Amino acid sequence: MEPGRAGCLLLLLLLPALAAAAPGEFDPYRVLGVGRSSSQADIKKAYKRLAREWHPDKNKDPGAEDKFIQISKAYEILSNEEKRANFDRYGDAGESQGFSQQQHRQFHRFHDGFYFDESFFHFPFNSERRDTSDEKYLLHFSHYINEIVPDSFKKPYLIKITSDWCFSCIHIEPVWKEVAQELEALGAGIGVVHAGYERRLAHHLGAHSTPTLLGLINGKITFFHNAVVRENLRQFVENLLPGNLVEKITDKNYIRFLSHWRKDNKPHVLLFDHMPVVPLLYKLTAFAYRDYLSFGYVYVGLRGTEELSSQYNINVYTPTMMIFKEHIDRPADVVQAREMKKQLIDDFLSQNKFLMVARLTSQRLFQELCPVKKSHRQRKHCVVLLTEEGEKFAEAYEAFLTFAVANTKDTLRFVHIYSDRQPEFADALLMDEEKYRGRSAVVILERRNNAGKIAYKVLEEAWQGSKEDNFILLDLLDQLRTDPGLLSSETVVADLNDELAPMFLIRWFYSTVDYISDWWDSLFHSNWREMMPLLSLLFSALFILFGTVIVQAFSDSSDTRDAPPSGKEETAAKTEKNDASFSKESNRIPKKSFVEVTELTDINYTSNLVRLRPGHMNVVLILSNSTKTPLLQKFALEVYMFTGSSSLHFSFLSLDKHREWLEYLLEFAQDAAPIPNQYDKHFLERDYTGYVLALNGHKKYFCLFKPHRSGDEGGTLGSCEDYDALQHAEARGKSSCSPGSRSIKNKLHKLSFWMERLLEGSLQRFYIPSWPALD
Repeated sequence: MEPGRAGCLLLLLLLPALAAAAPGEFDPYRVLGVGRSSSQADIKKAYKRLAREWHPDKNKDPGAEDKFIQISKAYEILSNEEKRANFDRYGDAGESQGFSQQQHRQFHRFHDGFYFDESFFHFPFNSERRDTSDEKYLLHFSHYINEIVPDSFKKPYLIKITSDWCFSCIHIEPVWKEVAQELEALGAGIGVVHAGYERRLAHHLGAHSTPTLLGLINGKITFFHNAVVRENLRQFVENLLPGNLVEKITDKNYIRFLSHWRKDNKPHVLLFDHMPVVPLLYKLTAFAYRDYLSFGYVYVGLRGTEELSSQYNINVYTPTMMIFKEHIDRPADVVQAREMKKQLIDDFLSQNKFLMVARLTSQRLFQELCPVKKSHRQRKHCVVLLTEEGEKFAEAYEAFLTFAVANTKDTLRFVHIYSDRQPEFADALLMDEEKYRGRSAVVILERRNNAGKIAYKVLEEAWQGSKEDNFILLDLLDQLRTDPGLLSSETVVADLNDELAPMFLIRWFYSTVDYISDWWDSLFHSNWREMMPLLSLLFSALFILFGTVIVQAFSDSSDTRDAPPSGKEETAAKTEKNDASFSKESNRIPKKSFVEVTELTDINYTSNLVRLRPGHMNVVLILSNSTKTPLLQKFALEVYMFTGSSSLHFSFLSLDKHREWLEYLLEFAQDAAPIPNQYDKHFLERDYTGYVLALNGHKKYFCLFKPHRSGDEGGTLGSCEDYDALQHAEARGKSSCSPGSRSIKNKLHKLSFWMERLLEGSLQRFYIPSWPALD
């Protein structure tokens, strides 16, 4: 025999033994710590105690998860009488008994490959053992957006987010299944989202863990935060509903409630029941039909409802539902049943959604009452009474209402409209004829399309409700059944105004209240992960505010410290001190008016000029050691407004060190700054301090600012007091300076105007072949 075949035969012989022995290693009695004769109550008690002790969310032991799985599996076996009997008899809780059936399941088509049976491990997450009741509730992202969210304006939804290997999901499954079936029967929507397969939808709903329960109503999501028990879930769904859906009715307010049919333009519904609180079924029904009906609840066991019950002959032992329309002394329809089911209520209300002669208050109502003709057999005609408010038109309206009650048919709908509130509609039909002005008129119409096209016929005379008027209208309706061409006139009417829509300020107020309530709920009930965006925004704003205050505080203290003394002696002493300081440390850059000015030396000459980036310029001030302090102060003041440009750099050049470099450049600008003959006895006395060069290192040109001078060169001097007033406004007229300092500072007079022309590009440019070395 070949070795391979021998190995396969040996494996075939050993696997049944292993399969039979492996289940015996798991003893559910030993896991739960109960005996084989223990009752179900003892088993359940032991399971609850161990489950609380070893739950992974409470027990941080590394082996708690495995232990919890064993406890759950043991309880699953022992709580089921059939599985418990199988285990006691065969040592296995499988549904099949005997080895032959197990062998058939575990080794089916063994020759095609090794068959792995998940039930061998008895996990509670096995797909074969998983409850499939949630499958009909599964939601997908597109289904949720396109169907569930719009439907949430008609009924609230209770949604569960679950996933595989979720221990808490297993615990809440029995309660969830019971509540889901109960709420669905009452009219609530149920949904299940599997986070493993629908991550996009789970993230959209804001679920960051499983299980998560949430409610959806009017497109708004609310999370459930209490213990998962039946009472809490029912109360959660009930709290989702608005609080003013159902009004409590007694003998004192029932007439007022029923009389609001004219104002609300809705039928009114009364439910008589012996329950002290409004049933959830009735609240869900009121929410679904809130756009069509107004609801009231009468607790027949309450003192103060005897008159109401006796007037309408109510059976106090049977729930009764009545609908009142235009006549409040008698109901338009009644239904009684010992158990009010949702289907019964829906059928009853759907047939009584509108008044006998409803008023057209919006385009939506017009489309529902007078639908567009779809086929010849589905013709529906509307008989419209165009009238106005007031006692003057009350008689005509009552006569029209009486006619409508007597001639109600499936193909006819009787409505009325106030001409003064819908003037465009009335003018399109009556053509502003004088015989209808200030009087009621009746129009028979049929909508042809959704664009506003209608076919119609107007009664030739105004409607007064007389017998003759009734006869004429009845005759026209009889002819219309056999001759649709009777509606010979056609026109296009505009959409109706929404008369019952709240004003803008009221809508804005309600929107603000909803937003604040949502924010409040999110602040106190959302988990930290959901709160991270809001907290991040809040702390960022606080950090920016705090940083601004600190920077401003330090800036104010620095300005106060740097503010000049008001006395003349202190100013002179400070000037002398600065002169000494600059003479000792020639490379130190003073910070005046927050302008950064660097010295141009042989070290930074290449980077600051020769290899300066295209489009950038270096503005260089020429000075000497003796004029350094006053010139830099004036230079910083003049160019301060131009420091915002990133293409401008500011430097200064020492005339005592680099006179030859400067005179080489000035040779290319002889017209602007003539160079004296070197044999002139005043050659070395030539004063270039106060010159300013704008150097373009890339294009090899410069612009020259020649300072104003006094005396023989005819320059104009500004006063020292003017400069002091500009530099120290708070000490105007108190500072003083020497005549020499005044002359030096005025060399840079009007430098700011020159800078403006430099940025405009209107200054003369002097080109050079190459930049000379700076020794």
